[in-house]
Amino acid sequence: MSTFKVLIIDDEPGIREGTKRILQNFKVDYPFMDEQIDFQVLEAGTGAEGIELVDREQPEILLLDNKLPDIQGVEVLEYIKNKHYDIVVVMITSYASLELAVKATRDGAFDFIPKPFTPQEIRASIENITKQIFLKRMTQTLNSTGKQIRFQFLSVLSHELKAPLNAVDGYLRMIKERQMGNSMDAYDEMVDRSLERIKGMRNLIMDLLDLTKIESGKPTQKLQEVDVRKVVQMAVDTIRPYAIQKDVDIYMNCKESIMMKADAGEIEIIMNNLISNAVKYNRTGGRVDIFVEKAKELVRISVADTGIGMSSEEKDRIFDDFFRIKNQKTRNITGSGLGLSIVKKIVDMYQGSVDVQSTPEKGSTFVITLANPE
Repeated sequence: MSTFKVLIIDDEPGIREGTKRILQNFKVDYPFMDEQIDFQVLEAGTGAEGIELVDREQPEILLLDNKLPDIQGVEVLEYIKNKHYDIVVVMITSYASLELAVKATRDGAFDFIPKPFTPQEIRASIENITKQIFLKRMTQTLNSTGKQIRFQFLSVLSHELKAPLNAVDGYLRMIKERQMGNSMDAYDEMVDRSLERIKGMRNLIMDLLDLTKIESGKPTQKLQEVDVRKVVQMAVDTIRPYAIQKDVDIYMNCKESIMMKADAGEIEIIMNNLISNAVKYNRTGGRVDIFVEKAKELVRISVADTGIGMSSEEKDRIFDDFFRIKNQKTRNITGSGLGLSIVKKIVDMYQGSVDVQSTPEKGSTFVITLANPE
């Protein structure tokens, strides 16, 4: 539960005490909030005392009387405006006038509550303000997160695309200038390397598209009865040529159909990422074992490899967006750092879980558990 501070500046002790009682056990809760919000009431009898509390406590909400014994409430409001404090101010006064309303609104007052007020009026105003503050903070968080993601996106894009583009450009110029002679056979290796670079760029773009689809809100799922074993086998068949190049054997340990209600494309994304990683980070002559089984309403998929493994610190971060393991053994391995992040997000959509066991130099095992979505 979160607590908002409410400061009331009023020279009438009865008003201050009454407001404290009204808000003592008051809580605000909306369906879009993760938790309830309650209130801590602070009080001041003069403008000077109120300003001191404003500076020290930084309340979220200020209930401000205009007729104070030392200064006017609008002067306190102007002080808050000049300090650029993020405080929602409500004027409570029995001397409200059009002139006061215009000045207070111009200086940032959110609302007016006339004296005498009822408990319902105070609670209704506080509830409305609380909703506004919550939505504003949520928007700021989303904007901040969005900027960070955009920065990471551009950093990854510039880094991951610049190198392969330069390489392909260099190979094409060498071919155009016939630097290795006029026989096309001499350029086969350059063509192969260019195709590999283009494949890496294509994979990066597909990962970014998958991430964008998921992050933009709950994607449209095409839920139907899917044979998970068949989808896994398709992923194995897709990656097997790469595994042959790496001299890594893939073993599919499932003979029977395993049905669940799912989006076949999402299951394919999960398996493509897990199996390709198991091959990519494996050792020459290594192996990958894949197990698929159904237990009650859950489908469990495990992908085990005999590769380079991970440290505990690396294991704790592998599902972060754009995180890549960087060490001597991975320096020549390309990737966007998005694959496992996407896997985790999709698994969460199925109320599932991901368990990872890994030992450096011995290999890693990823166990995915999926539940049928409602």
